[in-house]
Amino acid sequence: MPGTPFGVVHLDVPPVTSGLAIGSLIAGIAAILVSLLVFCFGIAGPDYGGAWAAGAFTVLGALIGVGAVVAGLLARRQIRRPAPPPSVRFTGAGLAVAGLSCGGVGLLFSLVGLGLALVVQIT
Repeated sequence: MPGTPFGVVHLDVPPVTSGLAIGSLIAGIAAILVSLLVFCFGIAGPDYGGAWAAGAFTVLGALIGVGAVVAGLLARRQIRRPAPPPSVRFTGAGLAVAGLSCGGVGLLFSLVGLGLALVVQIT
């Protein structure tokens, strides 16, 4: 402040990678891995539990996939939010988009794997 012994200091806070974006990516990858289990049990047929095991893993994969999509959307919202200079800025938009897409793909693959398990079980 000119004319006074006081001054204004703005600390420069470095940007931080969003934890929601990282969590979204991890959950999306987990959803894809669980969907591979659904396919494995679906192809194995009735010998290894077939549709029951595939259904159980489909529920798990769907929950993880939906969680990844929600976390990715929240991360994108957090990253786009404008932040005044003294507050923390978040980065990781690419991680959030990757988590969104992996979560959606894992959810879709789980449902397709369950359909395959039901077809194999019926035949």
